[in-house]
Amino acid sequence: MRIPIICMSILLSSCGGGGPPQPPLVATEIVVTAPMPGSGMSAAYLTLKNNSSQTISISRVTSAQYASVQLHETTIEDGVARMRAVPELEVPAGRTVTLQRGGKHLMLMRPTGSTGTVSLQFFDEDALVLSVETAIESRSKDEHDGR
Repeated sequence: MRIPIICMSILLSSCGGGGPPQPPLVATEIVVTAPMPGSGMSAAYLTLKNNSSQTISISRVTSAQYASVQLHETTIEDGVARMRAVPELEVPAGRTVTLQRGGKHLMLMRPTGSTGTVSLQFFDEDALVLSVETAIESRSKDEHDGR
């Protein structure tokens, strides 16, 4: 089930040529899983589109609903799935990057309260480039994030 999202861009790029200005970074297909009972961790998956003419390097993601948000990547090494933190995520100019199960994704750790929505703020060199809000998706007991 896809959940309606509200996307709001904080910084607007100037566009020449007649069309309305487009936000430099847009998030779509956002899914935030509910934490498994007792785990204190959730995952977020989404697609980021860079509408600007420069690479956007996401160096930090925050959320008021979680004590910590980290960018992770799952890789297969010797037949074993391993998850590791990634220091930044580059979204090349005019390109799209997808954060998905089994690849790059966000790990949301230690919820700070119960809520049905999550706000995520994406930073490029400490400048806020995107803020999104979405509902939390329920998940099955046998679902494993990032794998």
